[in-house]
Amino acid sequence: MEPDRRISCLEQVRQSSARIRLELMIALFISLLAYVRTFFIGRHTLGLEMAALRQQLVVFKRKQPRPQVRDLDRLFWVALRRLWPRWANALIIVKPETVVSWHRTGFRLCWRLRSRAERRGRPKMSAEIRDLIRRMKSENPSWGAPRIHGELLRLGYQISEPTVSRYLQGLKRRPDSAKAKRWQAFLANHREVIAAFDFFTVPTVSFRVLYCFFVIEHHRRRILHFNTTAHPSRDWIVQQLREALPLPCPYRYVIFDRDTKFGVEVHTFLKASGIQMVRTSVRSPWQNGIAERWVGSIRREMLDHIIPLNERHLMRLSREYIRYYHDDRTHMGLNKQTPGDRLVESRRDASSEVKAEPRIGGLHHRYTWSAAA
Repeated sequence: MEPDRRISCLEQVRQSSARIRLELMIALFISLLAYVRTFFIGRHTLGLEMAALRQQLVVFKRKQPRPQVRDLDRLFWVALRRLWPRWANALIIVKPETVVSWHRTGFRLCWRLRSRAERRGRPKMSAEIRDLIRRMKSENPSWGAPRIHGELLRLGYQISEPTVSRYLQGLKRRPDSAKAKRWQAFLANHREVIAAFDFFTVPTVSFRVLYCFFVIEHHRRRILHFNTTAHPSRDWIVQQLREALPLPCPYRYVIFDRDTKFGVEVHTFLKASGIQMVRTSVRSPWQNGIAERWVGSIRREMLDHIIPLNERHLMRLSREYIRYYHDDRTHMGLNKQTPGDRLVESRRDASSEVKAEPRIGGLHHRYTWSAAA
């Protein structure tokens, strides 16, 4: 069996080498025909063919996962299709049907723009009527399109009810500025007695998801409590709140979202502690802006630059960041002060220089005056 196998392998090698030689001979023959053909065609046709091939080489040279065709390339082939009848013979990177579809797309776009420029329909609603509709809706939240339309008719405005209804539908998609102002006033007047808590997730190097729970106060943006777990049960959350908000609790309000993890046990504990719950609306992270902003800060300044190995590693790094956040990092919301009231340093001596002290493994630094030499 061994000699027969060797003979069959040698036969396959001979056949493959013969096929390769045949393909090379065919390719050389085609190249020779293409060279001879250049002597029998016009210079204009030859120049267009060279331009088409060079343009495709430019596309192939672009460093992308695959050759990327841009809008200028599409315009080139649409123009070449009009100038050269045999344009399809030089096309390699795409099919001729694709170029035809590009041309049709450009044709539709051209006529769409022309029709918009020449379109004459109903006149647009004036700014005065739009402002009046918004005012009536804000002053009378229970009013709908029929009531507002009736008031506009009594004021002498000629407008249809469907137009008012369409404008009111557009108002529903806009953020409610009045609600935002009420929230801003509430937070400003009660920030000394407001705390907030929330979760955010962090993947480890082994693709395990860890849940980070934190409690933050609004007045000085200080982190009251931080912990991580892989299984955030309701009993675990209540235990974290006991450690973060011991009695007597100086905070009267606690803001948190509608996460299902904050269930009946959490509500019972807060009510027993004399803390009033303020739950945010659905999909409204801006209502818990202090907590959400801190999550963004720890992600941008630490978590986006490291990969935690495990829960213990994440806790160590988070504690270092919280120390940096309290003692070193300045805050715009605190007039460029730190939550820990960092003192202003004066230059000790003329020979003193600014010294950089690394924080969080060198991700950030604190700058201070060095001691006199």
